[in-house]
Amino acid sequence: MSRISVRGFAVASATAVTTVGAVVGVASGTPQPSNDFEATAADATLLADIPVGQQAQVQVASLTQQADAQAAAADAAAKKSAEEAARIQAAKDAKAKKQAAEEAAERAAEEEAERASREAARDASSFATQSSYTVAEVKAIARQMIPGEQFQCFSNIVDHESSWNYQASNPSSGAYGLVQALPGSKMASAGADWQTNPATQIKWGLNYMNERYDSPCGAWSFWQANHWY
Repeated sequence: MSRISVRGFAVASATAVTTVGAVVGVASGTPQPSNDFEATAADATLLADIPVGQQAQVQVASLTQQADAQAAAADAAAKKSAEEAARIQAAKDAKAKKQAAEEAAERAAEEEAERASREAARDASSFATQSSYTVAEVKAIARQMIPGEQFQCFSNIVDHESSWNYQASNPSSGAYGLVQALPGSKMASAGADWQTNPATQIKWGLNYMNERYDSPCGAWSFWQANHWY
């Protein structure tokens, strides 16, 4: 005797069809089901009572209901999975944007602080002029004009270029002053007294290093690699 499987029940020709389209029952000749089963199928229509031409339609309808239910469950699971993936990605994107914004704000603050420091250094060139200056006096002026974290780099360059002699002159090249501007007349952009005022020379040298190397320390790094700047 052939069997068919509908919603997990093994059924045969004497199967009953419930009012909701489910197929229930047992094979002909097998022991009678329990009272619970009989109660469940009390109002059922026997498959044998359905015209032969409609039995296949009933069975197909039952299987279709199962397939529809399974498809709906799969769709719901897929939708839930997609929503969870989207939530996780949105959280990652938000975290990345927040981090980028914080880093940008930090960079902007650093740049502003550096710019303000440079502006303060350039404005600090108003020193009383003297007929001459000692090395100690020139260094003292430089310390007031150059940002603290950049002073040592500036000092390293001046040590090599002029040994802090604001009147140092290179007769072969025409370089002049603390930072050995070439030609020395370039420093006139910082003040007409560029030949005699170390503050004017420091102001020009600091501007030059900032504009060309971003800072005195940038200039010093280049000097170490090339022995000129």
